[in-house]
Amino acid sequence: MSPARTHSQALFEAARALIPGGVNSPVRAFLGVGGEPRFIARAKGARITDVDGYTFIDYVCSWGPLILGHAHPRVVHAIQQAAARGTSYGAPTAGEVEIARRIVAALPSVEKVRLVSSGTEAVMSAVRLARAATGRDALVKFAGCYHGHADSLLVEAGSGLATLGIPGSPGVPEATARLTRSLPYNDLDSARRLFETEGSAIAAVVVEPVAGNMGVVPPAPGFLEGLRELTRASGALLIFDEVITGFRLGFGGAQALYGVRPDLTVLGKIIGGGLPIGAFGGRADLMAMIAPEGPVYQAGTLSGNPVAVAAGIETLRILERADYDLLDQRTSALVGRMKECADAAGVSTSWNRVGSMFTCFFTEGRVTDYASARRADAKRYAAFFHEMLKRRVYLAPSAFEAAFVSMAHEERDITQTVKAAAKSFQALAAPSAKP
Repeated sequence: MSPARTHSQALFEAARALIPGGVNSPVRAFLGVGGEPRFIARAKGARITDVDGYTFIDYVCSWGPLILGHAHPRVVHAIQQAAARGTSYGAPTAGEVEIARRIVAALPSVEKVRLVSSGTEAVMSAVRLARAATGRDALVKFAGCYHGHADSLLVEAGSGLATLGIPGSPGVPEATARLTRSLPYNDLDSARRLFETEGSAIAAVVVEPVAGNMGVVPPAPGFLEGLRELTRASGALLIFDEVITGFRLGFGGAQALYGVRPDLTVLGKIIGGGLPIGAFGGRADLMAMIAPEGPVYQAGTLSGNPVAVAAGIETLRILERADYDLLDQRTSALVGRMKECADAAGVSTSWNRVGSMFTCFFTEGRVTDYASARRADAKRYAAFFHEMLKRRVYLAPSAFEAAFVSMAHEERDITQTVKAAAKSFQALAAPSAKP
């Protein structure tokens, strides 16, 4: 007799008949780990509960935005108040001014900012601005860095493309792809050689200052500084994609942590407090080129949506006084104790962490770029993922995504996670689990 279907399984079956792959973003389909996705019914603090009533400690945190945890009461209250006044006006609001003021005050390089509705839209707009400002067309990115699904940015991207093993995407014109140069992350010598031969054609270098879409990969010492020097010398612009790192690695983002000022910065995730939002900003002279002040056109009906802005403002208010050091210490303790569990079980792992972001790679060597990330054993990660899921810990359903710790994760959550990890690594080390 076959077991009864769960509510998640029934929903997934219904979804596949209506939605491509049954999901609205590819990684959610569990193709990278096998099995079927859990459909989530509600969440609070550091925990999520699926439609079958199972509760998990959550280290996905909606892929990064929920640094305060799920359903923070002050953020929920701000959303309720904003929604009661109206969900969209298509006209300016005071909230847009306030969140812009907070972003400009927090990020060292940002003098003016434009709100949009997603990170993809923000990066796309920043690239258009860079091309207009420089009069050049070529774009430089780094293999394994994901900057949204705009055509010119899908070349050797990470995130879901890495999970599914897709190097690019059909539908991207070859002429568009040829305008993008992809280099190895953390390889400053490759960047120098490219600029020696093509520097006068390069409009911008776009980079995640801490990569978070091939797993967490920190910048090598001097890498970001070197990119700053190369772009400045050639007249190209440096764009930091801080959609993940902005307000997560500190209130000033990665640019404050590493002391490197880009020309343009892209934001998302945390500045919406869990609601859809994005932004791009930078030097005032560059941002003055954006319409209606300048000739570079960018627009959006829901840009600066009052509900998303209200959630973002309240989140930034809380973060301005938040203890990032405590969050860093708690994440460091979690990663250290989980690594001890792996070592005790004799399972080879390599751990990368920056602030409250971390990844466990199932490999013996260090992971410093996309090539070394791809050498990690994704099947081993999939087995670990399901062992942790059985023990009510929810990790990213992909070996190439970051895990996130929120300020809602308490010591009891860390302790429970470490206990789950110890049993999960032991299960992986058992003879029956080996290929």
